[in-house]
Amino acid sequence: MPPPEFLLKNKWVLITGASSGFGAAAAVQFAAAGARLLLGARRVELLAEVAARARLAGAPEAHAHSLDVTQTDSVNQFVDWAAGLVQSPDNPQGRLHVLLNNAGGALGLDTVAEGRDQDWETMLQTNVLGLRMTRAALPLLAQHAGASIINVGSYAGHTAYEGGSAYCAAKAGELQITRTLRLELLDTGIRVSTVDPGLAETEFSVIRFKGDAARAKKVYAGMQPLLAADVAETLVWVANRPAHVNIDEILIKPVDQASMTKVNRRT
Repeated sequence: MPPPEFLLKNKWVLITGASSGFGAAAAVQFAAAGARLLLGARRVELLAEVAARARLAGAPEAHAHSLDVTQTDSVNQFVDWAAGLVQSPDNPQGRLHVLLNNAGGALGLDTVAEGRDQDWETMLQTNVLGLRMTRAALPLLAQHAGASIINVGSYAGHTAYEGGSAYCAAKAGELQITRTLRLELLDTGIRVSTVDPGLAETEFSVIRFKGDAARAKKVYAGMQPLLAADVAETLVWVANRPAHVNIDEILIKPVDQASMTKVNRRT
């Protein structure tokens, strides 16, 4: 068996939501492991910058293409594009090694009574129905060769908190879809995992509060949150296990966060 640092070398890795946050950080760290990258997101200008950073980090190839996981047509077009790269004329049996379903996010912190349909629908579309990417990409995944489907979940999928109803529901949905997929793909050799972070300082809160950076900053005030690189390192580690090892679920929190409501704030 190759040493762990070579298991991902020249393997194809598809990352959704790759323009920022966990997705962008994962792209760079998979690149450093020698993987070939297929990157998708809606913000194509940022995506192109991530692809360039990935190539500098060591990716033999890093390709970017527009992707909106809330739209079935966009997902299908992206997978057709990806197939054309993975299954090239000189490599017709080419296969995808890692599918990283990272696209997601939260909007608002409203109570159930004050929740907005548009926000709820967006959260369910991106976090739950966005897993339509799995259905579209499954034919590309190599069987019995250590291929992985890794979904990025959230601590919110395990426990509820005020103002988080739709997001908690969406991430709980992601968790249960992951668990179901693990059962359904048992005879394929495809590993299925979910990595569920707690408080992590990325664009997450800025997007949640619709551009209110000051409000977003307060979420992490006085404590040391996870960084995108911390989560990305875990994602690469999960994908880099030997083919017979499946990391079913990981809950990763900063030391300063004991629960959704108990956070050590020094100031």
